[in-house]
Amino acid sequence: MSKDSASVVIIGAGIVGCSVAYHLAARGCADVIILEKADTEVTGSTARSAAGVRHQFANETNIRLSIYSIERLKRFQEEVGGYSGLKQIGYLLLVSDEPTWRQYRTSVELQNSLGVASRTLTIDEIRAMIPMANLDGLLGATFCPADGHCDPHGVATGYLAAAIARGVELRRATPATGFRMKCGRVIAVDTPQGVIRCETVVNAAGPWAGRVGALAGLAIPVEPYRRCIYMTEPTSHTGVPFTIDTSSGFYIRPEGEKLLIGVTNENEPPGENFAVDWEWMETVLERGSARFPFLADTGIVRRNCWAGLYENTPDHNPILGRHPHLPNYVDASGFSGHGVMHSPATGMLIAEEILDGRAHSINIDELRVTRFLAGRETRGESNVY
Repeated sequence: MSKDSASVVIIGAGIVGCSVAYHLAARGCADVIILEKADTEVTGSTARSAAGVRHQFANETNIRLSIYSIERLKRFQEEVGGYSGLKQIGYLLLVSDEPTWRQYRTSVELQNSLGVASRTLTIDEIRAMIPMANLDGLLGATFCPADGHCDPHGVATGYLAAAIARGVELRRATPATGFRMKCGRVIAVDTPQGVIRCETVVNAAGPWAGRVGALAGLAIPVEPYRRCIYMTEPTSHTGVPFTIDTSSGFYIRPEGEKLLIGVTNENEPPGENFAVDWEWMETVLERGSARFPFLADTGIVRRNCWAGLYENTPDHNPILGRHPHLPNYVDASGFSGHGVMHSPATGMLIAEEILDGRAHSINIDELRVTRFLAGRETRGESNVY
């Protein structure tokens, strides 16, 4: 018989929710129930990610989250068990305009000051790295060899298996449908299968975090946005790093003998749309071929293309930590495309927030929801792709 209470209820069994559960259990708090609305865990944004991991951010907090997280992914098998699939092929960011070039050089200085081995590249250095590319109009690039991509499903299921082995319970097909309150605190979560009493609730619902927050009467500014990823047929050009042409938004990275490509559609409306946009694919190929001419003669394997959801906030930074209006409600959402890469640090910090009273290994004050409640201007992340 299922229990009707837990110390912590986590809403969402994606990579962030699984990481939070693992980090709580690893510290001795295994009285945790994860609620997953789908029939199967790790099927939302996590499973549909392009899986990039990078240190190259413009914001110090995001860089620190990456430093911690990538180190954990390197040691994932020995520390957690499971497969992270980390491939540190590097991130190459191509820059064509002077304002962006100044900004990226400043970002490299910040990254270097924090111990990240990123650097700027000359045109000749770029040519040596991606000889198949058209470099017209480029001023330079930044590169970090420790960046790359991972296996989001492997990381999430690794965290989940380790959490369950320590006593955490997963409930599939069990959405949170409401919260019960008393004296300004959440005392229980409503589900179609019954009420679960709890001491703390964590909103790790990804693109649906705004909807979950609304169940508690909270305005959590997270909206879902479709992102489409297209896969090429096998090609000989898979020796490229994870490359982003910042002027066009086009990105490319190897996936076995094929390539993943995409461009963010800035006109995409918010919504839960998982249909691949085949018209947008023509724009992706047009922009991609301008920088990588071989793509004009490279086919797309339509059955291997997919669409997923970003969970965007207005400043493209996550929302982490306790809510000031509901102190036993904790946010872990709004990653704006960075949830996979920052999931190890997020799990560690949310466990600290719950068990120690406040996250302390990395200062997350600028990521708290109070930045939106106060109506103040936020310092957004500019390196968003």
